[in-house]
Amino acid sequence: MSKTETVTLTNMCMIKNKNKILVLNRIDPVWPELTFPGGHVEAHESFNDSVIREVKEETGLDIVHPKLVGVKQFMTITNNAIWYSFM
Repeated sequence: MSKTETVTLTNMCMIKNKNKILVLNRIDPVWPELTFPGGHVEAHESFNDSVIREVKEETGLDIVHPKLVGVKQFMTITNNAIWYSFM
């Protein structure tokens, strides 16, 4: 049994304006569903910087002062990988 695990850090950002929430409709066949903007945290990048960058890349919006509201851990069964998503 391997004691090594791969950890991937990701982010998701819920953008709310009055009574509307922005979601993305993914057309990727691997993950075809609605989701919040977000993505991977790059090496040497802070969580705040990563969510600001991902929101800009995926929506064209400039956000400031994102707030951490939760952390979700996803584990894969086959390859000893753990994903942490900061929301």
